[in-house]
Amino acid sequence: MIMPNKNPMPVQDAKIRARNFEEVALGYSSEVAIKEAQRCLNCKNSPCVEGCPVNVRIPDFISKIKENDFEGAHAIISQSSSLPAVCGRVCPQETQCESKCTLGVKFEPVGIGRLERFVADYHNAHIDDMPVKPQSNGHKVAVVGSGPSGLACAGDLAKNGYTVTVFEALHTAGGVLVYGIPEFRLPKKIVGKEVSELKKYGVEIKTNVVIGKTITIDELFEDGYEAVFVGSGAGLPRFMGIRGESFKGVYSANEFLTRANLMKAYDDRSHTPIMHAKKVAVVGGGNVAMDAARTALRLGADKVYVVYRRSMDELPARREEVEHAQEEGIQFEILRNPVEILGYCNPDDKRDHKNGFITGIKLIKCGLGEPDERGRRRPVEIPDSEYVIDVDCVIMAIGTSPNPLIKNTTAGLEVNSHGGIIVEENTGKTTKDGVFAGGDAVTGAATVILAMGAGKTAAKAIDEYLSKKV
Repeated sequence: MIMPNKNPMPVQDAKIRARNFEEVALGYSSEVAIKEAQRCLNCKNSPCVEGCPVNVRIPDFISKIKENDFEGAHAIISQSSSLPAVCGRVCPQETQCESKCTLGVKFEPVGIGRLERFVADYHNAHIDDMPVKPQSNGHKVAVVGSGPSGLACAGDLAKNGYTVTVFEALHTAGGVLVYGIPEFRLPKKIVGKEVSELKKYGVEIKTNVVIGKTITIDELFEDGYEAVFVGSGAGLPRFMGIRGESFKGVYSANEFLTRANLMKAYDDRSHTPIMHAKKVAVVGGGNVAMDAARTALRLGADKVYVVYRRSMDELPARREEVEHAQEEGIQFEILRNPVEILGYCNPDDKRDHKNGFITGIKLIKCGLGEPDERGRRRPVEIPDSEYVIDVDCVIMAIGTSPNPLIKNTTAGLEVNSHGGIIVEENTGKTTKDGVFAGGDAVTGAATVILAMGAGKTAAKAIDEYLSKKV
């Protein structure tokens, strides 16, 4: 008889984990992984595969788990995914592969993400082999950005014999995986391990190289690269344009999380400045907002509010992340929109709101009106419903846009009204010959697995493009 519910994921106690940066989810044991795998119906039409942006052969790897062949399962996943330990932790399986699971029609779907994580962790703990490096095909490709799209593209190309160099602007490879996603959700040693695996295939990673400043895309072609993939992400933060956003203590989520994650501001030995606020408001409702709120709590905040202008039903963050945040004591101010950040200025400073300090955030209550172009009901502000909550830090997590640097330094590369690079949908080809793009640099902020899917699509297109040039 099939168990109706997933085997529970063991986690740290909420009160304990809210004050440390250790990983929240502890992972399945071998015994529990096999029990969960036995819930899979092994459907012939494999609808779960259709829900996976990189088309992992999900029933096949789960069948290997049932047989206690965990390395066999890892080999199957690795045919499609370069970052299984990452995807098993941060992918929104509930809206992708697991949403298509046949078992989910009547019961809870199979815990596909949990099983992928188990397989990857088992492999990393027990195997440290050196894969056979493919014979070079004589072609050189440059990859801009070492986030999930860039790493996926680089991995697929390297496995096909291409000489691949990844150029990363920061001092550590991994992109959003290291600067954006907190340690308690994705330990950085996991990212480092996945990057090391790619290096075994010959991928070279050059850090502290800002494409458009250190070197341009045109200069990469002059250096002998025959194709370039742009996976530079969407690191340009958005703000609301409300009064008080220039006060001290107002962060973009990008800056806040980069200081805490990549620059290790959570470590007492770190020299990275960051505000250890006592009352924090995080504006936004996505995964980044949850990450920022839970990080602020771990940095010592007594009270953390998530301010979101729609209802809990419209909250875009993963259900698991929302539930974890609620368990940890984070308060949700739902159907609320900020209208002003309040504070006071140094009386000797003549500039309005410069060098000031936050005392609160003024919110207005909202209702839900007609649906927008994406089908979500629009928030409608309720007149004369403003009120103030006391905070000393505000974190804006309302989205990001692609950095315009590459566009501004590359002739012939066209972008849309949001700054995203324009590409062919099924190839990643841009309007500049030999240049391909994918991930957040094209779509704006999205998920890790969608970025990986775009990187894989571009790798295939680059292979076809260069094969025709022989």
